[in-house]
Amino acid sequence: MALQYKINMFETDGSDADKTFVTFIVEDNVSHEKFAISKSITTASKSNEVIVKEAQAAAQTEIDAWVATYAVVNKIWNPDTESFE
Repeated sequence: MALQYKINMFETDGSDADKTFVTFIVEDNVSHEKFAISKSITTASKSNEVIVKEAQAAAQTEIDAWVATYAVVNKIWNPDTESFE
């Protein structure tokens, strides 16, 4: 599964002006399935790249869980061998 992370939103968090709200659209380049996730990161004097990196790190567990839901999708199950082909 090859993933592409598109930044869909990057703006000051409406509930906390000291934070930046980052939304990713994560797309599987093969199946074209998409997953949207947002994280609010303390801005301080960080560069945009650092904010995005921290947002991605904060979202990674949920992204990994989404990826795992596709672990066996489109695989062929062989009931005789009780395994995937």
